[in-house]
Amino acid sequence: MRNQSRMRQRVAYIVTCEHGGKDIPAQYAPLFRGHQRLLASHRGHDPGALRTARDLARALDATLVVSTVTRLLVELNRSPGRQFRFSPIMRNVPRDVRDDVCRRHYLPYREKVEAFVAQAIVSGARVVHLSSHSFTPLLDGIVRHGDVGLLYDPARMRERELCVRWQLALRALRPDWIVRRNYPYLGKSDGFTSYLRRRYDAASYVGVELEVNQKHVRGGDVPTGERASIVAALRQALAPHEDVRRDSRARRRRRASATTRASPPARRSAASYRCESRD
Repeated sequence: MRNQSRMRQRVAYIVTCEHGGKDIPAQYAPLFRGHQRLLASHRGHDPGALRTARDLARALDATLVVSTVTRLLVELNRSPGRQFRFSPIMRNVPRDVRDDVCRRHYLPYREKVEAFVAQAIVSGARVVHLSSHSFTPLLDGIVRHGDVGLLYDPARMRERELCVRWQLALRALRPDWIVRRNYPYLGKSDGFTSYLRRRYDAASYVGVELEVNQKHVRGGDVPTGERASIVAALRQALAPHEDVRRDSRARRRRRASATTRASPPARRSAASYRCESRD
């Protein structure tokens, strides 16, 4: 019975998008004058990532946390101390300006995600965190050979197994795509998922970054059919070991109905709390 309980551990899903737009808050606009081309490039945001994140969250009934502020203002996908390192605009601005940006944008975003993860784990759930990104097809003159990348820590069995299943399912749905693992970046490199791995063990936290090649972006978004394939493949990948919420809710209702017919209703324990807020 104890083994069955572990297998049925509740899963709390969260989808994030750190680079969902290229917005510049008005108070910082003077810093970006003359940098329109840079803002419009892959260094300013991840085109297509935001709509993909919304589709993933909808499919999983997941909590969704996104930002549309340009990564050139603050890099939300880097650990504290590294959030300005990759911006040629922000690297050399006064310290008080960077502190103000952190207070207004970096800390609220990170704290929102961290609070969800912490509360879900305390309640007895395992967190599955999907972070939606896209990558430029050409970097420093080098063509990147891949349509979709799945980034994870190879030392974490659940992350590896999820990405292997997702890769196989997506290859079956899109045989013309090159679907790679830990490409075009290493999943254990600095990022929000790797930061959270240092705080939570592999049994409690599963973090995967989705990277879609920007050559697929049309009119600012990955086409609907292609996004649908990514989502469908994920659902197939989760099916063997993870209860997608809509399915698990139906099973719980059926069990609750059967229990009601057989005996008086039991009091709900704190461990049965379900995190399902949408932002």
